[in-house]
Amino acid sequence: MDEIETRRRKLKFRADRRGFRELDLYMQQFTDAHLAGFDGRQLDEFEAVLDIPDQHVFDWIMEREKPPEGMRSEVLDLLLSFRYSAPR
Repeated sequence: MDEIETRRRKLKFRADRRGFRELDLYMQQFTDAHLAGFDGRQLDEFEAVLDIPDQHVFDWIMEREKPPEGMRSEVLDLLLSFRYSAPR
């Protein structure tokens, strides 16, 4: 397994198990849909998103608040535009 794939696996584990159930479910679908295609820069941006406290990210996803302009990135914008589909 190469270095970037190892990094993707670690980030997926971290994203899928944040400890906030609703955000875990959202992140699981997001990472399943997008993480495999991320390059090194996008992985850096995703890792920065994972460093943001759960409640902030959740409020942004729910559109209760907007992220500060200085925190915006391609990956954060992709995450915020992602639409979760409840499993059947």
